[in-house]
Amino acid sequence: MSTAGPSGSGTSPASGGGPAAGAIAGAPGGTRAAPAGIVVEDVGMTFSTPGGPVQALAGASLTIAPREFVSLLGPSGCGKSTLLRLVADILAPTEGRISVGGEPPVVARRRRVFGFVFQDSTLLPWRSTLQNVLLPLEIGGDARRGRADALALLELVGLRGFEAAYPWQLSGGMRQRVAIARALVTRPQVLLMDEPFGALDEITREHMNQELLRIWEATGTTILFVTHSSPEAVFLSDRVLVLGARPGRVKLELPIALPRPRHPAVKETVEFARHTAALRRALAGEVAPE
Repeated sequence: MSTAGPSGSGTSPASGGGPAAGAIAGAPGGTRAAPAGIVVEDVGMTFSTPGGPVQALAGASLTIAPREFVSLLGPSGCGKSTLLRLVADILAPTEGRISVGGEPPVVARRRRVFGFVFQDSTLLPWRSTLQNVLLPLEIGGDARRGRADALALLELVGLRGFEAAYPWQLSGGMRQRVAIARALVTRPQVLLMDEPFGALDEITREHMNQELLRIWEATGTTILFVTHSSPEAVFLSDRVLVLGARPGRVKLELPIALPRPRHPAVKETVEFARHTAALRRALAGEVAPE
């Protein structure tokens, strides 16, 4: 698959979406590193288990352009989260090649090219909101420099005034906002998100979808997003990639021909329904129409 960027999705996000976004857009030298693309070529992943080898992915290929928002959709166990972890260098593929910004994932990880948001916020309960956001910088030894960035990010995600709050004092949606701010504090070029809103109620999830698009438009970060929800994938994405059942590989690439910026009202349009129906057919094993 060689698609190089968004198709029919309106304008690309621009950096500098307000004072808070501007405060985090600059790297230490005053310029933000250009967002990175992702290339996955014929990747396979086989796990060794007591019952024998399990092939999670086989011949998986995809290309994501810088600043693009791409969602991975597929049935449980098809390798979506595994693919995300391969890109993040949490796992190493048994076959094929992956590059992030033109570099192997291990190099990209060392250079902090990507941030990762998990299904659970994974906040440390004994640390305040601000302290949780600063954690990656403390590990890297530059928390003092990053305090201003962390405060600006908390403003960007709508948590100004909650800097001293602890996780138990925050709602589920607020905790996920802290997790997003923490992932962005190292100024990553790529944001990897593994079903970050899957545990939220429907109202909070829809609100977080809107918030994520606002943050993406402000930062211009490349996003690879895993979800089980066809409507969520259509609402958020420039393209949706559907993975088939294990061993997973891309069986459908669907460009989302909806204008940006996206508003909730788009969900009531015929075009939105057409896109979600195409994804449902693909998930059911049917061939999506042209």
